[in-house]
Amino acid sequence: MSKLFDLTGKVALVTGARTGLGRGMAEALASAGADIVGVDIGDLAETEAGVKALGRKFYAYQRDLSKTVEIKKLVDDAVAQAGHIDILVNNAGIIRREDFLKFSEKDWDQVMDINIKAVFLLSQAVANHMVTNKIAGRIISTASMLSFQGGIRVPSYTSSKSAVAGLTKLMANELSQYGITANAIAPGYMATDNTAPIRADAARSKAILDRIPAGRWGLPEDLATAVIFLAAPGSSYVTGTILPVDGGWLAR
Repeated sequence: MSKLFDLTGKVALVTGARTGLGRGMAEALASAGADIVGVDIGDLAETEAGVKALGRKFYAYQRDLSKTVEIKKLVDDAVAQAGHIDILVNNAGIIRREDFLKFSEKDWDQVMDINIKAVFLLSQAVANHMVTNKIAGRIISTASMLSFQGGIRVPSYTSSKSAVAGLTKLMANELSQYGITANAIAPGYMATDNTAPIRADAARSKAILDRIPAGRWGLPEDLATAVIFLAAPGSSYVTGTILPVDGGWLAR
């Protein structure tokens, strides 16, 4: 049974790996045996220490994924250093909050550039590497509850996460012939930097917690089994799915 989830010899490229969900998923994949290529605009020292403590290699790339000209170079550099990429975790994301009637074009573009344009370009570059090298790879993206719902005061975030769900299904349709799966994890309300303003609002936080059957905010480690499952050799027949990890939010 353990071999179904053994990632020994695999290399996973994880974006947004500095903190929160990205760091949690990087360390989860490392715990299953994968070496990690960590990508973030910020310093990755803490994630590197966590991965190395698990006995795996870590390759740090401090890059701005809004600069799309860097994405192909990132993949080339990572392959040159790590040898290959078997797993891609598209986790990097940003959020901007404002009423729909006041939301700016700048905030729209900044969010869409990171949350969906970079996901498309990075997935395309990594998938080409996988196809060329006959790698039965895994592409895993971070979706959201707002891949299913509209949300409030986050028009670009909602649109980008709905697009992540659609792109995931498109990739599943086109890449399955090469043995590549494409899936997404839709975290519920998680205790991360992105949700700090909501958690600081006592009334809004209570309203959210009252709807979550599990009765708590999610934690990065709650995604560990989901990302390992979708990355694992044993999940080769699972593709095109958006997997909620939400404490029961969508069921309420």
